[in-house]
Amino acid sequence: MKWTATLTILLAAGLSTACAGDPNAHADAMAQPAGLQRDQVQAGAFVLTSYLRITRTDRPLTVYIEGDGLAWRSRHQPSEDPTPRRALGLSLAVADTAPNVVYLARPCQFTPMSANSRCAVTYWTDRRYSEEVVASMNAAVTQYLHRLPGQRVNLVGYSGGGALAVLIAARRQDVASLRTVAGNLDHAAVNRLHQVSQMPDSLNAIDVAARVAAIPQLHVSGADDKVVPTFVARSFVAAVGSCAQLRVVDGMAHESDWAAKWPALLSSTLPCSREP
Repeated sequence: MKWTATLTILLAAGLSTACAGDPNAHADAMAQPAGLQRDQVQAGAFVLTSYLRITRTDRPLTVYIEGDGLAWRSRHQPSEDPTPRRALGLSLAVADTAPNVVYLARPCQFTPMSANSRCAVTYWTDRRYSEEVVASMNAAVTQYLHRLPGQRVNLVGYSGGGALAVLIAARRQDVASLRTVAGNLDHAAVNRLHQVSQMPDSLNAIDVAARVAAIPQLHVSGADDKVVPTFVARSFVAAVGSCAQLRVVDGMAHESDWAAKWPALLSSTLPCSREP
């Protein structure tokens, strides 16, 4: 198997700036002040860890999807546990004050391997956007949305979670909005840029751009992002058309403090939006 090691190391949230201590305890400490309670959900092939706050049945659900996490220990050694040391996707969910928020960790993140027999290195390396991963996370969205009958879902993804947010949106009819932050919206282009192996067993977000063209969406890119440069989001927005907007934020890199910027970005009006 050819590993896409260099890129995945760069995409790993917090590999170079990892927080000391237990990442599970760190995530709990982030989530609890925001009223986000830890949960697990059996969804397709995987048991997924989530954090959620659902308090209004008359309001939509916003789902946040984590990035690729700690996928690699070194260029040639994949991690034995992809749980992010800095959960930047979770930090976005914490910054959202909406009544109904769910954060979804990626397969095998935060969930004990003993509870997840399908976990294998391939699902946080070359198959991280595979059909079974997308199907699992889409099933989790459906399960949580069932708690809010008749409501729609807003999807948000950070880094590789942005790719999954798009891929999930492409197979649903109840998506009210789509937002990505530093999203890997064309992994083939990003892999070419970094001269690493392609991932033929992973689905690619840009391939479904036409299927999400009617969804109001915002794609945020850091002007200083060298991991997923702005041209990736720009190309995706061009492929989607008029309902997608690109926002380039000066001074922001891939792993910058996006949560500090998030409330203002989240409140911006989206093109094609039917919301008041």
